[in-house]
Amino acid sequence: MPKTPDYFAGKTIIITGAASGIGRATALIFARVKANVVCADIDENGVKETAEKINAIGSQALALTIDVTKRGAVRDMVQLAIDGFGTVHFLFNSAGAAIRRAKFLEIDDDLFDRTFDLNVKGTLYPMQAVLPHMLGNKFGVIVNMGSMSHRRGGPGSSVHYAAAKGAVVTMTMGVAREFATQGIRALSISPGPIRTPFQAAASSSPELVQRFLDDVPMKRFGEPEEIGELVLFMCSDACEFMTADTVYVNGGGGWR
Repeated sequence: MPKTPDYFAGKTIIITGAASGIGRATALIFARVKANVVCADIDENGVKETAEKINAIGSQALALTIDVTKRGAVRDMVQLAIDGFGTVHFLFNSAGAAIRRAKFLEIDDDLFDRTFDLNVKGTLYPMQAVLPHMLGNKFGVIVNMGSMSHRRGGPGSSVHYAAAKGAVVTMTMGVAREFATQGIRALSISPGPIRTPFQAAASSSPELVQRFLDDVPMKRFGEPEEIGELVLFMCSDACEFMTADTVYVNGGGGWR
């Protein structure tokens, strides 16, 4: 939690992937502390619903239907956020997916390209779009969504996804170190299995989901809110010496 009362009040965060799962949970947590929340997602109905929930809490939200794999659309997202709230203090790149499960020899060009477009370019583009603004303010915190899979490699089901998330973790570390003297912090979170629409969207089999669960000593999946609270801490003034790291949140396991 922040050291300063009302630290987040009136500050602005952009959250990609805000229509559901970790992105939505994090958006609502930032709304709880009175931040302005720019909700971005390709799911128009979902992102509008997230914004409505934020407005109901009493915070300000901007709902944007954005494809994060399109550089021009991402530039527009950042400009609309600045136009709407004056400045952007925080960026949480939550958008990402395994697209679909596949054994290594079944990974074709289409699956590989789509996975890297969403997870890697979908993280690169928002960072490149918002960093000039943050550098001008000499302040900014960027949190990117990694995955425990980058440590395990995703054998048998998601090497493509693990490789993409490995790129995200490495890119985060590079950005953090490049801009560390200019008021910018950059961190990533590498979760184990979290209870979100992710598994269904990737067509994970019941057997695979059970393997994930069996590997977690706590014998449960994480909840989206447990990641969202960590994002809040990372962005706060209680975490000012932390940058370039990835934090593993996996109940003691997190096979993927």
